[in-house]
Formats: sequence, C-alpha cells, structure tokens
Amino acid sequence: MRWIATLLLLLHTAAAAAPRPAAAARLRSPTLRMQQPQAKPVVPGLSYGEFAKANPFVNNIMIATAKTSAADLLAQTVIAQTPLDAVDWQRNLLFCAFGALYLGGFQYLYQVQIFKRIFDVDAFTNQPWADKVRDGPGLRALAAQTALDLLVLTAVYLPTFYVFKAGLFSGSADPSVWASSGLSNYQTNFAKDEVDLVRVWLPADLACFSVPLYLRLPVRHVVSFVWTAYLSFARGGH
Repeated sequence: MRWIATLLLLLHTAAAAAPRPAAAARLRSPTLRMQQPQAKPVVPGLSYGEFAKANPFVNNIMIATAKTSAADLLAQTVIAQTPLDAVDWQRNLLFCAFGALYLGGFQYLYQVQIFKRIFDVDAFTNQPWADKVRDGPGLRALAAQTALDLLVLTAVYLPTFYVFKAGLFSGSADPSVWASSGLSNYQTNFAKDEVDLVRVWLPADLACFSVPLYLRLPVRHVVSFVWTAYLSFARGGH
C-alpha cells in the first residue's frame, strides 16, 4: 500500500505546481503583454566623428577654409593690431579661397591619396616609436616624403599663393596678369620665403609623416595655422 500512497503524493504535488487556467489566461492576455516594459528604440544622433570618417575630403576642405580665415583674422587683429571695423575682408577672402582649393583639396589628394600609393605609409606609421627609429626602409620613406613635400611647397604652394593674391588685388580680370604679377612677387620674395618655409616645414613634415595616416592632416593643420598667420602678416597685405 505504500506505493499507492507514494503515487497519490506525487499526483498531488504535480497538481499544485501546474498553472491555474485563470493565471495561464492572464499570461496569454494581450493586455498584460502590452503592459510589459518595451525597449526604447535607439535614435541615431549626428556625430562629427562619423561625418569626418565618412567624408574625409569634404571635412578637410571645411577645416582648411576655416583655419586659413581664422589665421588671417588673427594676423590682422592681434599681430597687426587692426581694429575689427577696419579688417580687410578682401584679404580674408583670399585666404578662404586659397585654403579651400589648395590646402583643403590639392593637399589632401597628394599627401593622403598619392603618398599612400607611392609609399608604404601604414606599415611605418602604425608602429611604436621605438620600432620606427630602427625601421630603415620606413625612415627612408619618411625622408622621401619630407623631401617631396618641401619640393611641392616650394614649386607649387608659394607660387599658387602669389597668383591667388594677384587675382584678388591686381584689379585685373586677365588671368595672364595674375600669373605675371604673382610669379614676379614669388621670385622677389623667394630667398626669404624659402628659408622660412624650410625652417618651419622640415621638422613639421618629419612629425606629420610619422603619425598614423588618419592623424596626418589634423597634425598638419595645427602647424599650418601658425604658418598661415605668419604668411598673412608677412605677405598678405596689398
């Protein structure tokens, strides 16, 4: 008879553990299911970092334009002590246009796109500094990039700046006059400009071309801001 008593005890325990019909119905109720907390949808926000990563070329043009304009305003109002109501906005326009087209566009194309194809940039720049100084091929590539950039700054950057300046200040609509006047000023100031350019950009290029590629132009823009302020003060006037 003990097995009968044991069987009855098991049946009683199972019946007590089973959900009552009313409770089960409540669990299946659509009303109660709707009352359960719902996860809030994630709304994507506007991130500058995501924009810059997705649009590096446009982002560089924006930074270069704003930087050159700000550097010229600094040179006019702080270095030259020009009152705000006497700021030369035509001169500021020169630096905006030059910053957008040359520094934002051309500089991005050759320093990022072309250099990346000519040199093994990532293999060198992604190493720790202790490994970089022992990387012979990487150091030779660093020297080659620096030499090539100094050549571009001398043969393209400076004459382009003077031609831009002549286009705004010469009072002529003839591009041949801009080129003639600009290149004449470039030759006149070449000796002083070249010494200043090498003193600033030789060490700056060694630093810029040593950091990872995504930091190359941001680091360069920091140095370029100071250089542009100097160029505006020394060569930006009428």
